Amino acid sequence: MSEAPPPASTRAAILVPFAIVTLIWGSTWLVIRDQLGVVPPSWSVTYRFIVAGLAMAVVAKVRGERFALDARGWAFAAAVGVLQFCLNFNFVYRAEHHITSGLVAVVFAMLLVPNALFARVLLGQRMGGQLIAGSAVAMAGIALLFLHEARVGPAGTAATLAGIGFTAVAILAASMANVLQATPTAKRYPMMATLAVAMLIGAAIDGAIAWWLTGPPVVEARPAYWAGILWLGLAGSALAFPLYYRVLRVIGPAKAAYSSVIVPVIAMLLSTVFEGYRWSPLAGAGAGLAGVGLVIALRARRPNR
Repeated sequence: MSEAPPPASTRAAILVPFAIVTLIWGSTWLVIRDQLGVVPPSWSVTYRFIVAGLAMAVVAKVRGERFALDARGWAFAAAVGVLQFCLNFNFVYRAEHHITSGLVAVVFAMLLVPNALFARVLLGQRMGGQLIAGSAVAMAGIALLFLHEARVGPAGTAATLAGIGFTAVAILAASMANVLQATPTAKRYPMMATLAVAMLIGAAIDGAIAWWLTGPPVVEARPAYWAGILWLGLAGSALAFPLYYRVLRVIGPAKAAYSSVIVPVIAMLLSTVFEGYRWSPLAGAGAGLAGVGLVIALRARRPNR
């Protein structure tokens, strides 16, 4: 009797883009933190997705993808734009006003939970025993990381609760956008062109919200600010989202959400190099458990519906 082929999530075609996305998004938390200050958060989000949307449009044009969406395609792009590129990021940026970027990244790792629930309810995708076991191990690691970040964070109780609340809203919006990418509707339209439209719709709404909340555009001349906008727009959005969504369509929203489980570990490693972050036994144990949970989960086979 021949052995069953390995699960898709252990193949290089999935692991390589998964690793690239995780590394990029692990760096974005530090960059977002540097964006806060002179420019209101909603304007920074607007600039990010103008850059990302234009870059995606150029890539789509070079690839020969058509932008002629029907009514359903426009509705799909608008939904992704509102959920992923407006609500998600506006609330993430505001969360970092209240709590450390490390704590926001750790809380965002809970994306695994709504992704799995929405995939089960809306797509009929079951997690399976091994994926549940890996999730439990990973969530134990995230709990330890959360305890560590909450202890060392300078924010008071009210600010911490506000930051966690903003992050929770961002997680729900991102999760709904993730599940949309796994639907048959998403596969009807060219990814690059549709994402370009979604990002530009998101940027337009971001700009309207920014003007309503804070007035006309605010510009910061600091070169590091605009370098951050380019990194977040080009690498963190125009490169990372197509890679992430391709992985998600193959392995499902639950497994794909494991990128958010490893992202805080990457963010802490980068903070160690660039900010002198000091690891505690609690943080080390949490990072270790998150890694073990990832390995267990990615080796799980996708169960039948």
